[in-house]
Amino acid sequence: MIVKSLEDIIGTEDETSGDNWTSRRFLMKKDNCGFSMNDTIIKAGTDNYFWYKNHIEAVYCIEGEGEIEEVENGKVHPLKPGTMYTLDKNDKHHLRAKTQMRMVCVFNPPLVGTETHNEEGYYPLLTE
Repeated sequence: MIVKSLEDIIGTEDETSGDNWTSRRFLMKKDNCGFSMNDTIIKAGTDNYFWYKNHIEAVYCIEGEGEIEEVENGKVHPLKPGTMYTLDKNDKHHLRAKTQMRMVCVFNPPLVGTETHNEEGYYPLLTE
């Protein structure tokens, strides 16, 4: 059994940040669960371009408001607590935070834990 609290992660190597986001990584590849799970904060007023070409991501919004825009067709979906979206086609997207947002993010294949978005907006597929 794996049991962790947010306090166990904040300020450790399992907390990773970019310019507009902070990801607290609860489960990673080393945990051998077949997926990874993050508690992610998206800063208010930011427009973030992401493209997870190497991962399927499911996201559940638990705090804040914003929107996600599908790059391929321009369709915009509002996000608020209780909304889930899945990037099941490795969708390129803009994630815009009106207020600070807190999201639970699940990735398959699992993240190693040191990933950060590259210039094209995706995480490299790391194995170690």
